[in-house]
Amino acid sequence: MLPPAFYPASGPAAFSRADFGPDFRWGVSAAAYQTEGAWNLDGKGPSIWDDFVRRRGRIKRSETADIATDFYHRWPGDTHLLKQMGIADFRFSVAWARVLPAGRGSINQKGIGFYDRLIDGCLERGITPWLTAYHWDLPSALQQLGGWTNRSVVGWFTEYVELLAARFGDRVRHWMVLNEPMVFTGAGHLLGVHAPGRRSLGAFLAATHHAALAQAEGGRALRAALPATAQIGTTFSCSYVTPSRPGLARDERATRRADALLNRLFVEPALGLGYPVVDLPVLGWLDRYHRPGDEARLPFAFDFLGVQNYTREVVQHAPYVPLLWARLVGAAARGVPFTDMGWEVYPESLYHMLRQFAAYPNAPRLLVTENGAAFPDQPNLMGRVPDAARQAYLQACIGQVLRARREGVPVDGYFAWSFTDNFEWAEGYAPRFGLVHVDYDTQRRTIKDSGHWYGRFLAGEEVRRQSGLHDSVTAS
Repeated sequence: MLPPAFYPASGPAAFSRADFGPDFRWGVSAAAYQTEGAWNLDGKGPSIWDDFVRRRGRIKRSETADIATDFYHRWPGDTHLLKQMGIADFRFSVAWARVLPAGRGSINQKGIGFYDRLIDGCLERGITPWLTAYHWDLPSALQQLGGWTNRSVVGWFTEYVELLAARFGDRVRHWMVLNEPMVFTGAGHLLGVHAPGRRSLGAFLAATHHAALAQAEGGRALRAALPATAQIGTTFSCSYVTPSRPGLARDERATRRADALLNRLFVEPALGLGYPVVDLPVLGWLDRYHRPGDEARLPFAFDFLGVQNYTREVVQHAPYVPLLWARLVGAAARGVPFTDMGWEVYPESLYHMLRQFAAYPNAPRLLVTENGAAFPDQPNLMGRVPDAARQAYLQACIGQVLRARREGVPVDGYFAWSFTDNFEWAEGYAPRFGLVHVDYDTQRRTIKDSGHWYGRFLAGEEVRRQSGLHDSVTAS
């Protein structure tokens, strides 16, 4: 059983949307592969995730995103639902293989036309589109040529981004280049748990350097092609990291190495600081993938950075883990509250990461472009979807954003993950992050209690600290 709710000890006791100011952006996020379905319709080519889900044992319950939430067909109703909920900013991604089935060359007019209709539909409903160019779904045709381990991917990606800018730049003002490059390089090329399923240090290092170059080159391509008013950013996964045994030198050193890998690997090159080799020496091996001029190509002056945070990580020295010499101590092993993803419920992580990113001398403004929690929730007999734990978690995290903002952190937006329940990568459909519940058998949408609360908050309702709430949440 889930306790009624969770609320942290710190953060504002009461706040409302007005406390963030009139220019603060409020939205929700989604991703093409996790929602669109229509994986092989209307000329779309296969992606690395279309391939990966068909490999035995890679996805829990052998589920696929062939249909997902069928957003490809149901976007008119879903965008109407956004309007009904009072959500004025919608972040989504373009499926590269839907636009360019082979990753380059011939354009799929039906595929690119889908995004034309989606963008126009958002604007007609008073919803501002925020477009992410790459959210992990590399075309299979490019993977056959080496994918992110092939340096040519920088050029392929730049040409793809130029196409998006030329087609949508007259209507889309807010752009994000990459979604969480640390995840698609690390989980996809080092750990093998995400597409394309590689387990190779060399593949990880090559993909890392090429993604860092593509991050900057993609930004430059957008800057050259878009109107001067366009806002260009990119997004980073991050987790506040703390030592398992504070004060123990080897745990402190392990924590610095984990921070360099999880939080600093892509943001520091973008800011002109190079890779964090001092704290993680194995990154020195990236030199083998460098070519003359790369150091000058890695930085780009983004207009904003997207901070994507869900939890913290507790780190312990581990002599049996080569190169990193560190391991993460899971929430269950520590006896602390956790979600359906096994992630610790720790809203203050968001505050700490906003502070960390803002501390860079040349950091641009920040937006929280993903934040949320997966808890088990289902419609009750009355047709409601009660999800008090998620509602309290979102309230707590938004409170932490306000805490950071009041301390001078230039954070100008918050996007909840996610709009609807969706396909959660290797975990399949079991974890539910959405503000809107999806019955995957019928595709019926039901706004959860947390979604109704978010709408009321955006309409001006004040959030008050509630008394008598449990101080823990554990996935059942």
